Amino acid sequence: MSLVLELSPELESELAAQAARLQLPLAEYALRVLAGGSIAGPKPSNGADLVTYWKEQGLVGTRPEIADAPQYARALRQQAENRTR
Repeated sequence: MSLVLELSPELESELAAQAARLQLPLAEYALRVLAGGSIAGPKPSNGADLVTYWKEQGLVGTRPEIADAPQYARALRQQAENRTR
């Protein structure tokens, strides 16, 4: 099925920027955004199911600049714990 959408220039630029950041073609990114509102099958109920879902959706590995994920997570946690309000 084909669908033609008229997007504002701002929205088109935002979508294109996000697609480029994820290193995806614009059309594929737009499909992912549109499909994002619905999860086929049961929703993930635990951490293992969530990671499996992320892998199926192609989300694992979308941040190649993060070489050591556990270290990155620890740094984020430390930043959050030490921030001032």
